[in-house]
Amino acid sequence: MDRLTDARGLYEALLAAHGPQGWWPGGRGFSLPVGAILVQHTTWASVERALDNLRGAGLLDPPALAAADPAAVAELVRPAGLPRQKAERLTGFARALVEDFGGSLELLYAAEPHHLHAWLLARRGIGRETAESVMLYGARLPVPVVDAYARRIVRRLGLAPDGDADAAWREWFAGQLPADATLLGELHALLVEHGKRFCRVAPRCTGCPLRACCPVGRQRTAGALPAEEVSV
Repeated sequence: MDRLTDARGLYEALLAAHGPQGWWPGGRGFSLPVGAILVQHTTWASVERALDNLRGAGLLDPPALAAADPAAVAELVRPAGLPRQKAERLTGFARALVEDFGGSLELLYAAEPHHLHAWLLARRGIGRETAESVMLYGARLPVPVVDAYARRIVRRLGLAPDGDADAAWREWFAGQLPADATLLGELHALLVEHGKRFCRVAPRCTGCPLRACCPVGRQRTAGALPAEEVSV
């Protein structure tokens, strides 16, 4: 294959290269939104240590976390970094979940998608990418997750949509892929895996399974494009 032409082709190429990822990595339940907040600016390995601490303290439960002392939570989530900030965000999320939905993720996820999205974005520390992840992996809604990995990989493959607005990217993915939460969840996980292993800010094109169909990879392999010119 010397060229990819659409999102479906990208998904199939990544799946062939990396195999099924089976996300969400920490499982579902309350650990999913908690993990989605904790993973910001850190690695999943660090998040797992923080989740284990919360679980051991009996705080992977909305009412318990809502009532917890943020200072105590901060010590438990310290492995994930930014402990005070993340503790405040986690306890705030849990309090809102208890106040608005009785602490039930099932009731939260049953909300109309537009309202669910708005409710998530109204929580401190939850941005668009985190909200999309919770909707996709938690509520099982077919919502594309458009993060830095997705933008970088798609741009380098020459497949980027017209315009850089979030809406343009979501429409680009949604218009080329079925409304299937399993497929979109797998695609997001594959993009993250490929981005971490190969398509970094300074790309590692040697050994990249998509190099043959990537204009940047072909040019860098030929020595025509140094790394600092493609750090997008």
